[in-house]
Amino acid sequence: MAAEQSGPRNEFRNFMTKTTENNSGDYIEDTEPATLNAMPEEEETEFESPESEPLTFELDWSMSDERLDKVLSRLMPDVSRARIQSWIESGAVLVGGADPGSVRRKVGAGEVITVRPQPAPEDLAYRPRGGIEFEVVYEDDSVIIVNKPAGLVVHPAAGHWDDTLLNGLLFEYPDLARIPRAGIVHRLDRETSGLMVVARTEKAQTDLVRQLQARTVGREYWALVLGVAPEAGFVDRSIGRDPRNPLKFCCRGGQGSKSAKTHCRLVDTTQIAGRTVSWVACRLDTGRTHQIRVHLTSVGLPLLGDPLYRTNASKMPEEAGVVASFPRQALHASRLRFVHPGSGETVEWFVPPPEDMCEVMDELGFGPLDEPVHVFD
Repeated sequence: MAAEQSGPRNEFRNFMTKTTENNSGDYIEDTEPATLNAMPEEEETEFESPESEPLTFELDWSMSDERLDKVLSRLMPDVSRARIQSWIESGAVLVGGADPGSVRRKVGAGEVITVRPQPAPEDLAYRPRGGIEFEVVYEDDSVIIVNKPAGLVVHPAAGHWDDTLLNGLLFEYPDLARIPRAGIVHRLDRETSGLMVVARTEKAQTDLVRQLQARTVGREYWALVLGVAPEAGFVDRSIGRDPRNPLKFCCRGGQGSKSAKTHCRLVDTTQIAGRTVSWVACRLDTGRTHQIRVHLTSVGLPLLGDPLYRTNASKMPEEAGVVASFPRQALHASRLRFVHPGSGETVEWFVPPPEDMCEVMDELGFGPLDEPVHVFD
């Protein structure tokens, strides 16, 4: 174990000032569930794509020699031109029964245009989709325990309307269509791997959300950070949007910030290419967006590979090999513990990191990787 240093390490150890903000369990961020009242009630349980009746337009002389997309924008003023262009390019628009070939195609008087309106991407958000890979670690009548791979978005949002864990769950478990948010009660960042619990009944979902709000759910993460971490400590700092970058969050107070607390324990530390890398286990009291990434960065311990929060100073030299080339934040949700909503018994699961993170940890000499570290027990 490396000797204690001054600077960020001591700040991490000694930062124990309580915040005075209300921390009443608002779990609408990316790593936590919405409160019970905030969960949307889904009235529809049918998720098949709607069959849109085709629309037919016969052009008069006033539209002669005009571009197809421009003509359709005039005929369908409530539909954006960009969306009309996407319909043309996808084959949903025919001119005289044939593919027009281009949005720029000129049309003439007397030609007949047939349009089959297509759903907007956001309309696909709560529809099932096959081919989405995730591991089911355990399932029963009340819960499903999922090992989410890195790279998979949990919940539909802009840019990922139908390729998320939620869409995959609806495909594999159609009955989840009856449950708000398809039973999802907490989230992980896209590039964070690991354990999540999904409720199979509304009763189970209500129970799990209340446990999360009461902070009795045990969620342990493994993180690889640059720097010498202290043996134990916690960060208790409010988190809000970074005013300089809308994609990032930062530790700050004031309007829009939310209280957040992360407990940390050092598991191991090593040197590679002249840099110190620490294996840290983290437990959350709260679950704000990017919480572990923001908190550890704020005390001088940025996560290895984090493309959003790393700086030039935190980049690994090329001679570190696979450690330097790791393309995402080295963060994995390794353990999950809660009171089973059906049996009332305390249940727990552990999964090791995915292969790419294990390769990095092997290179660093960390291990064993196939069992919990028990630093919080």
